[in-house]
Amino acid sequence: MTTPATALEVRLASRPDGLPTLDNFEIAEAPVPTPAPGQVLVRNLIMSVDPYMRGRMRDAKSYVPPFQVGQPLDGGAVGEVVSSTVDSLRPGDVVLHFLGWREYAVVDAATVTKVDPDAAPLGAYLGTLGMPGMTAYAGLTAAAGLREGDVVFVSGAAGAVGSVAGQLAQLLGASRVIGSAGSAEKVRHLVDDLGFDAAFNYKDAPVGEQLAAAAPDGIDVYFDNVGGEHLEAAIDSMNPHGRIAACGMISGYNDPAGAYRPGNLMKIVGWRLRIQGFLVRDHDDLRPEFERRVGGWLREGKLRHEETIVDGIRSAPTAFLDLFTGGNTGKMLVRISS
Repeated sequence: MTTPATALEVRLASRPDGLPTLDNFEIAEAPVPTPAPGQVLVRNLIMSVDPYMRGRMRDAKSYVPPFQVGQPLDGGAVGEVVSSTVDSLRPGDVVLHFLGWREYAVVDAATVTKVDPDAAPLGAYLGTLGMPGMTAYAGLTAAAGLREGDVVFVSGAAGAVGSVAGQLAQLLGASRVIGSAGSAEKVRHLVDDLGFDAAFNYKDAPVGEQLAAAAPDGIDVYFDNVGGEHLEAAIDSMNPHGRIAACGMISGYNDPAGAYRPGNLMKIVGWRLRIQGFLVRDHDDLRPEFERRVGGWLREGKLRHEETIVDGIRSAPTAFLDLFTGGNTGKMLVRISS
């Protein structure tokens, strides 16, 4: 395949106030760069959109630098090397890297990971075997200290991280796994397809009432993707010495000033609860164990890889926005090229 002179990329056009809109993005044509020594040129095949990217659209200090207005966004992607200046990577190799949101990317060879397209679907390297899967594993094992027999509640359980966290909780010995989701179809999917013991639609009734009904004996671990009302409900249902792995709080991402704040935090003291915030990059030491165990479960068919795919780089902004309105089941991916 001949490399074109120009290709498309998605830029941040302006910083959103509240929920982002398509006006905050720009689809632009840019020259395809030539790799310098130590670099490779990659034709991106599939890319990830993730809720954490909303925080990077703010000009604020955080654990990861903000996106810059007028510049392309970035994030996880899998692509094919089309030219290389290093011996370790050759044209045709398939690699994982972090310069998505564009059709072609020049990437430092030291920052890419070669992946096997025959061992798993390409999307799995951005989902179950990638950052979301590793986040789920680290959250349960390191942040929450999951123990055999624990009752586990996962919010946002039909999403990229939540769908893996619920399945992993079962494989790691939980006695009961409960999930919340935003539609009847997703609730059915959690129970019938992913094996959750119970699930509920958080739009049907107060979360606290539905969680109490699903976990009459309380919960021991809460994997929090949502925050707000879900966090308050989980605290109310926690057994003494319960543990909360705070992965994300998507309910407040687009309106942090007005986000729902739990009013029952004093229970943390009386019930001796532990809330542990975490970032996946804090737990790189777990990666070999994660790849061995989770990769094995995926190959054995004990773990399902769930994804929602939209086509074309021009669809990337819409795919990102759909994350905040429940438009995905499992990992949301954008297929850039085949």
